[in-house]
Amino acid sequence: MKGNVIIVSAPSGAGKTSLVKELVARDPAAHISVSYTTRPRRPGETDGVDYHFVDADTFERMLEAGEFLESASVHGNMYGTGQKWVEQQRVQGVDIVLEIDWQGAKQVRKLIPEAIGIFVLPPSVQTLRGRLTKRAQDSEAVIATRLAAAQSEVAHVHEFDYVIINAEFGDAVEDLISIVRSARLRLATQLDRNQALINSLK
Repeated sequence: MKGNVIIVSAPSGAGKTSLVKELVARDPAAHISVSYTTRPRRPGETDGVDYHFVDADTFERMLEAGEFLESASVHGNMYGTGQKWVEQQRVQGVDIVLEIDWQGAKQVRKLIPEAIGIFVLPPSVQTLRGRLTKRAQDSEAVIATRLAAAQSEVAHVHEFDYVIINAEFGDAVEDLISIVRSARLRLATQLDRNQALINSLK
């Protein structure tokens, strides 16, 4: 029995982190993979909960040692997913949710073709700008950079299996939960998890 890998990607400010947190709060069979990053810690963030915060030298050593399932440079900072932890969780039947960008998603799907890709979009550019400004965590220059990057990120939406428009948060959460639950009902997953039952009914 092996858990699914659920990839959730989005431009900064689209709301993927809030959506994923609500998903795992309501679905105990889904766990968030905590990424490693060289990005400075923001106010209110906790090491080991929001991210594993490491310096550039540490990240580079881990990268050279092959410890990442995927890694990417985003807005001048490095991000990576620890491979060992993901595999340990999956063999226990846990679904792992990866909050990563399109670059990381591409790497993961080369290694795990059955991974489910979900792309979250804001309902408009104006909404995206408003969300980035409201969280008051980035300077105007950083916000401008993130908005400029959003267009190139959205160009990769066709590489994903599902698209969620995060206009109303409650609706978007229900969409995400529905996708994760439906993934567990795929034939390959059911054969893996319930082979004995299926054989007994033949």
